[in-house]
Amino acid sequence: MIGWVSVRLLIFLVPYLIGMRTFKTYADIFRYSSFIDLLRVVGAMSIGGILAWMLHYPLFVSRQFYIQNIRSFEANIRTRDILVATIAATFLLWLTRMIVKSLYEVSFTRAEAKSAFIYGVKGGGISIAKSIRNMKPQQFALRGFVTDDKGEANHVLMGQRVYFLDDKLIPLMKERDIKVLLVSPLCSNALRQNQAFQDALIEADIRILMMPKAEEWKEGDKIEPLKEVKIEDLLPRNEIQVDMDAVGTMLRGKSILITGSAGSIGSEMVRQIATYQPKRMILIDQAETPQHDIRLMMKNEWPDIQTETIVTNICHRDRIEQIFSTYRPDYVFHAAAYKHVPMMENNPSEAVQNNIEGTRIIADMSVKYGVKKFVMISTDKAVNPTNVMGCSKRICEIYVQSLNHAEKDGIVEGQTQFVTTRFGNVLGSNGSVIPLFRRQIQAGGPVTVTHPDIIRFFMLIPEACKLVLEAGTHGKGGEIFVFDMGKPVRIADMAKRMIKLSGAQGVKIQYTGLRDGEKLYEEVLNNEEESKPTFHKKIRIAAVREYDYTEAQQQIDALVAASHEFNDMETVRIMKQIVPEYKSQHSKYEELDKTTEVETN
Repeated sequence: MIGWVSVRLLIFLVPYLIGMRTFKTYADIFRYSSFIDLLRVVGAMSIGGILAWMLHYPLFVSRQFYIQNIRSFEANIRTRDILVATIAATFLLWLTRMIVKSLYEVSFTRAEAKSAFIYGVKGGGISIAKSIRNMKPQQFALRGFVTDDKGEANHVLMGQRVYFLDDKLIPLMKERDIKVLLVSPLCSNALRQNQAFQDALIEADIRILMMPKAEEWKEGDKIEPLKEVKIEDLLPRNEIQVDMDAVGTMLRGKSILITGSAGSIGSEMVRQIATYQPKRMILIDQAETPQHDIRLMMKNEWPDIQTETIVTNICHRDRIEQIFSTYRPDYVFHAAAYKHVPMMENNPSEAVQNNIEGTRIIADMSVKYGVKKFVMISTDKAVNPTNVMGCSKRICEIYVQSLNHAEKDGIVEGQTQFVTTRFGNVLGSNGSVIPLFRRQIQAGGPVTVTHPDIIRFFMLIPEACKLVLEAGTHGKGGEIFVFDMGKPVRIADMAKRMIKLSGAQGVKIQYTGLRDGEKLYEEVLNNEEESKPTFHKKIRIAAVREYDYTEAQQQIDALVAASHEFNDMETVRIMKQIVPEYKSQHSKYEELDKTTEVETN
């Protein structure tokens, strides 16, 4: 009797074991069980139930075996019994997994886990929720979601309520003792635009963490560490879109030369251009160590691109000509320049030699060796310049524009199209104000701001470089493209926000006075200029007055000669002759403006 019962149990159980074997449910790690695992359990038990049902009918076994062994047993095992057993087995297997998973999560949830809301529901928000639940040990305790879509509000997601972002949200977060707001990548732009919400979070001492973008995620639900929000993440900016197909068509398979390739802008230009798979990249910079870093980056990340990393000064005409004659670039992106206002105010001869003479050499070689397009990176400080650096860049603009017109008029033989791009401060560049403030805050202060009312335009380096590529692609030659930098930012307000974001106590702001050549605000367009729209809503064309190429050549010759004599006063005097709107501020060169006014009168 016992033997027959065993046989009957085997006949009943073996089908389910086959189902479990087929779907490998025995290999599951219970604490990571998911909906996919539930489907596998259902599939395994369904296969087992179907096989068990088939074994109890003579259609699938020999008639003699059925009569002798199964018929009497079948009376007690009907189809409904198999169905009930299948459902029960499925439920028990899944319940076991959920119990193990819950016990595991409870055991790894730290008492100090911070209560958190997730900003964002669709896609990214759910992924964050799954990710933080899988963190071991858990750092955050999910208490709800935040949305700015009324259609999503007041629903329940993963057992947590979805709250609408309005004036009641911050008091609610305080009441529920929410310590952290986790921001989905899809909501990062909305957060940047909502400065009132940012300020309320900072005042409430609620920490803001940014979720990395999807391409930065690891496999599965595991993600890179959440990033502490930085002031760069909170400045109001809209995502910039460019015509990648057009840029790719221009650059793919071509030979590209980039000056200043180791600098903040130049190195980002290298990275972005490399993604379009040019045939060769010729990278020029005089900074040895950063240039070496660029060489290693290209070797590791883009080994298929022929890369020439050259250490030289763009003022060395013979060396630059050798480079152009050897590699014959199709396109030139000219980013090399001295850019620090106080430094150039004290070293005008060097500003002229590097910025102006260097630009003229690169531009002349571009014409001589048949470069298709020359794209120069300028600055908003070239508009109504008040300092040596800004004026030097304005003279660079004058030269390349006049050279472009000279080609069209047949004065100069060549077909190179010269395009200028003009924009303001870039976040995170070498020597920019944000890294300086960050170091000062870490040191306990004070944070030094030159003036309470000083304002600046800001743009991220990758955004600026995207627009440079877009302008370079669509420019026909002779244009000065002006980038929409968004709303200006008061530097003192930015410093205060950085101090609050850091959580530092007692850090004060110290006002030091405007530096040599510095002005309270930067202009993007000259007062005598008008602008017109272009192919991109973030790019406009400045309509500037034309300069005669021959006259510009003669003036620059005199300027360069004065700079090589290191006669600073004479050098700046000639700069003011070339750019009459150049009026010095907070500088020893203001006396030259007084002399000019007397001569005019």
